[in-house]
Amino acid sequence: MKHLLTAILALCLCGSLPCNAMAQQPTDSAAVKTPKKKRLTLGGYGEVAASRMFYSNNYKRYSNAALYKDAPSYGQVDLPHVVFYVGYDFGKGWSLGSEIEFEHGGTESAVEIEEEETGEYESEVERGGEIALEQFWIQKSFSPAVNLRLGHIIVPVGLTNQHHMPTEFFTVYRPEGENTILPCTWHETGVSLWGRVNDWRYEALFLAGMDADRFSSKNWIGSASGSPYEFKLATCYAGAFRIDNFSIPGLRIGLSGYVGNSAANSLKNDNYKDVKGTVAIGALDFHYQAHNWIVRGNFDYGHLSDSELITKINLESRKDSPSPKTPVASDAICVGVEAGYNILSQFAKAREHGHKLWVFGRYDYYDSMFKTQGSVTDNECWGRQVLTAGLNYEPLKGLVVKAEYAHRILKSQYNNEPTLSLGVAYAGFFDF
Repeated sequence: MKHLLTAILALCLCGSLPCNAMAQQPTDSAAVKTPKKKRLTLGGYGEVAASRMFYSNNYKRYSNAALYKDAPSYGQVDLPHVVFYVGYDFGKGWSLGSEIEFEHGGTESAVEIEEEETGEYESEVERGGEIALEQFWIQKSFSPAVNLRLGHIIVPVGLTNQHHMPTEFFTVYRPEGENTILPCTWHETGVSLWGRVNDWRYEALFLAGMDADRFSSKNWIGSASGSPYEFKLATCYAGAFRIDNFSIPGLRIGLSGYVGNSAANSLKNDNYKDVKGTVAIGALDFHYQAHNWIVRGNFDYGHLSDSELITKINLESRKDSPSPKTPVASDAICVGVEAGYNILSQFAKAREHGHKLWVFGRYDYYDSMFKTQGSVTDNECWGRQVLTAGLNYEPLKGLVVKAEYAHRILKSQYNNEPTLSLGVAYAGFFDF
């Protein structure tokens, strides 16, 4: 009876309270709860592109340019990159990051016609497996200034490798220069020590080296970070670094570099006896964003020792070898700069809704055979300039629609290569 009277009294008191007052009364469990830490991160980025090329796609267009001067145009559609990211915070400074990348909408094997050889059909395998595991690492964070990352990680050499999401450049495809002479996105297995102190961010890396088998005229070392096998040789190693400064409001300036031997990482090790194949790269880049402007730029220069001997060995490879079997330059170079202005910044309603329309221009110069050694012949068709103009429309943060006209300018003995492209891209990360 005592308990029944207590219950009736409680109901009467509750009935006399306003509804909103009842809603504001916390339970005992709610009163002691703390905000739950978000540990799971999901996200990624992707691109869809369509292009019309107003030049020939025949493999002889460089060896017999006059024959293809008035060739009809052709079109193509592509899924350059679709990447899914999963990250997890274990707590106590331990975390995990991983990225799975699908390139060109399929596996990492394809058949293509080689412009550098005799027009033969060639099965091109960039890495063993059906998909690319672009990142997979475990990290221990001691403080914002000291973080240790171990596993398969991004090599942040150059502007594009450090900022490779499609919302971080204006062009429909990744900027041509770095995307040609360097691996993009460049990922290797190794160890990274990084952190930020005041206006400085640093990163130092110890990595597996490249494979000299994979060097070529068209891409210099661009295809050499991966392996066509189910494993990657790591007989020789490499080091890389990156330093960024944020002292000036709106401006980031970065310096990065790489050095490592490559010959010993070939399965044809006996052929490379007494050959080092040292790859050395230096890169300077910047990003400025203020007053409705974005301006980005990069300068990259690379040197390969023993390029004449590597050329000779690769040219003498078996026909069924995955080696490109083309001459390799001793030096490669690329320069790029782009600038865009948000014209919707002048309209209050567009600013209110966060809409942006960037009008941009870009200039690229790159040459994967900038200098050659000894008897190696320079194929001048790989020295190019590109002028690009276009629009980027951002209806929402992380979503962009792109349109551009690009005019690739080759040496006078070749035909120029104009292209019209459209693209849609996204990038986003979500915590749970």
